[in-house]
Amino acid sequence: MKNPWIRVGCFLTGYNYSIVKNCSEISVKAVKRYSSALVIICLLWAFIGFSFTNRYLTGGIIESIVGAIIFIIIIIQIERQIILTVNPNKFLYGTRAIIAIAMALIGSVIIDQIIFQQDIELEKITFIEARVNKALDSKTKELRTQIQDLQDAIVKKEDERQKYINEIAKNPTSKIYSTFSTIKTEKIVTTDPTGNNIINEKSVPVKVINSSNVPNPKISMIAPLQQSINDLNIQKSKKESALLNIRPQLEKDISSKVGFLDELEVMFSLISKSGVALTIWSIWFILLFGIEILILVSKSSESENDYDRIVKHHMTLQMKKLDLFEQMAKNQ
Repeated sequence: MKNPWIRVGCFLTGYNYSIVKNCSEISVKAVKRYSSALVIICLLWAFIGFSFTNRYLTGGIIESIVGAIIFIIIIIQIERQIILTVNPNKFLYGTRAIIAIAMALIGSVIIDQIIFQQDIELEKITFIEARVNKALDSKTKELRTQIQDLQDAIVKKEDERQKYINEIAKNPTSKIYSTFSTIKTEKIVTTDPTGNNIINEKSVPVKVINSSNVPNPKISMIAPLQQSINDLNIQKSKKESALLNIRPQLEKDISSKVGFLDELEVMFSLISKSGVALTIWSIWFILLFGIEILILVSKSSESENDYDRIVKHHMTLQMKKLDLFEQMAKNQ
């Protein structure tokens, strides 16, 4: 037997090609049947893995291909749990059925998100608008409070400035008094007993007070106050500009952060509103579930073939050899 498809089938299913090539056509057909089902499942999940990585993990072509390969490996390993079990029990069948339901749900959701992409984008507008309105109240409230605080500060500074201006208008200048001391010589005339006048000089300290007009010192306080008012007005203008642009900015931020779960919510909202969307989703779910349990149904309805008999026979021989070795070890 030199059929390359059988080699590929043995590689996918985990069958031993050396045994299969010596088996009957029944075992060969079983390999072909399982490998065909695996190819269908792998192709489908490769597409799902590629799309999921590209769309939600923002991967490029290489990353998306790696994602598809990872999905394929996972699927093959899951299916081998059924294929390679010689006598699968009901618990294994039940576990695989549960996994099939979960995988069908995941697959149908991802595929429907791709199919309904344009409809989801339209529905997403309403979703984003609702989220923006919810976030807008708290954001605008905070900004309005900051703007009001700035306005109050501006009014306070302007009142203070106007008060100084009024005072300066009433008293543009102020008198400054300076005091210093000097020595003044006084002549004192006295008459001696002979009747002659005697002139004596006496130094007397004198306190001199000078006054001068200077500009009102509050004039120098006007410029810093005006600069402070200008700075507050600039801050207020920025806050008002942010208030005007907050909605477009929020829409941009929220739109850029809509993820897989958000799109799930939008899609379920779309399905609940549209009977056509629900029908298409149901069709995909049933199709994927049917494909997932294809190998399970095939295995459960299959009777034991010569490949299974050979595997069991080989196990029996190995067990007998082990028993013989054990007996020989005891006799020594």
